[in-house]
Amino acid sequence: MLRSLPLRSLALIWMLAAFICGLSAAALWNHSQRAWQNHLITAYEAGFAVYEALREQRSTPKGVTITPLSDAENALADLGQFARMPDAPQPTFVTNASILANSGDSFTGEILTLAIVSGDLQYSAAAIASSPYATAPQKMAEITRMLASYCSEPIIYAFYGNRSWYKIDGTELWGCQTAPKDLRLIAVGIAMLGMAILYTLVVDTTATFGRFAAALRNRRRLGGPEAYQTEGPMELRDMVDAVNSYLAVERAQLSHRAVVLSGVSHDLGTPATRLRLRAALIPDHDLRSKLEHDIDHMTGMIESVLTYTRSEMSAEEPRKVSLSSLVQSIVDDYQDMDKPVTLMDQPPAQIEAGHSVFAARPMMAHMPDAQKMLATVRMVSLQRAITNLIDNALKYGRRAHVGLIADSQTATIIVEDEGTFGPDDMAVLTAPFQRGSNVGSVNGYGLGLTIVEAVAEQHGGTLEFIRGRRGLRAQITIQRA
Repeated sequence: MLRSLPLRSLALIWMLAAFICGLSAAALWNHSQRAWQNHLITAYEAGFAVYEALREQRSTPKGVTITPLSDAENALADLGQFARMPDAPQPTFVTNASILANSGDSFTGEILTLAIVSGDLQYSAAAIASSPYATAPQKMAEITRMLASYCSEPIIYAFYGNRSWYKIDGTELWGCQTAPKDLRLIAVGIAMLGMAILYTLVVDTTATFGRFAAALRNRRRLGGPEAYQTEGPMELRDMVDAVNSYLAVERAQLSHRAVVLSGVSHDLGTPATRLRLRAALIPDHDLRSKLEHDIDHMTGMIESVLTYTRSEMSAEEPRKVSLSSLVQSIVDDYQDMDKPVTLMDQPPAQIEAGHSVFAARPMMAHMPDAQKMLATVRMVSLQRAITNLIDNALKYGRRAHVGLIADSQTATIIVEDEGTFGPDDMAVLTAPFQRGSNVGSVNGYGLGLTIVEAVAEQHGGTLEFIRGRRGLRAQITIQRA
């Protein structure tokens, strides 16, 4: 298949096709130009011959007939009543021209009077005939050339000197039917068709790269197949094969890591259980409590690392959910447990309504309050991230105020506490196993914010901390689609 060739071969084929298409169009254009010029030259030469035939009563050139008019037609011609001629077209347009005969630099006094009768238009033959630099035969030749250029079939009545009127018919030489076919429009059509075909091929080929890049770019946020299949140039297929190999290796590494950690967690379960049983036999209450706390901390850390590894694997399939309902349900669960978690008043979501010539910025419109804030997300992962932020707010800031704002492209989930930590402090705590200054007074393993940041990146967004009205504000900004 042609599309599966290498890009270098495709480019060579496209260049050759463009060259052939352009050469064909140029050949047709030049052929049409030459044929038209030859037609005008033939009509020009016929004008010379017609003038000499009238002046010296010679035989007419081939393709031209000169017929004397009858007495009645001569009378009408003398009066200029050419519209009343038997074969005059209707409506009648008469163009009069006079050519003064000359011999060298002196005028002979003989005048050739012409009446060009047409049913279509009136010619500008008078301007040609009055040229002071042309001889009489040249003026007549210019007139016949002009008739050929208009692609018309007029009737010419001529009166030379003191003789009678003649009717000149040169349709076979300067008539419209003898004019060559104008192939210039066909040449332009061939050139445009070739350009359109080549442009379509180039756009289609580049689009295959763009579609694959978009699918790969959105893989972390929207998921994707285990292996990609695509059609296109050899380079693209090689690229897809390399990406599939990389994804397979990455999947195997993450899966192996999860299996190892799961095995470690399982293997630690039995000795941890024995340690708890033996710790229960220790009569010293303080020592027993410290030992049990260390055992719980050890097993909790392993489970936390497992949770972080599962979040990196992105095994959950994205689906469309209502963010407003999700946030509301999480807040309700905390309130059912008598936790100081409240839901902020949600401003209506904004969408771009369009542009106006009277405004420098795009106009914004508010969506109805009843409109659900839908987004394509990994619901379990996002719920875990929001829960981690709320737990942190409760641990370090006493209260948690949860909010949600959205526009047509993104949604931002807000969790604000009433603590004393600043945004600069939190930049360090997003690293794995990093904890705050009050590490001794609260429980945790230093992976909560790391998991939140990983979930935000999976949804094409970011995690940031800013100073809010009450305390520290954490914001997860994600893509809605």
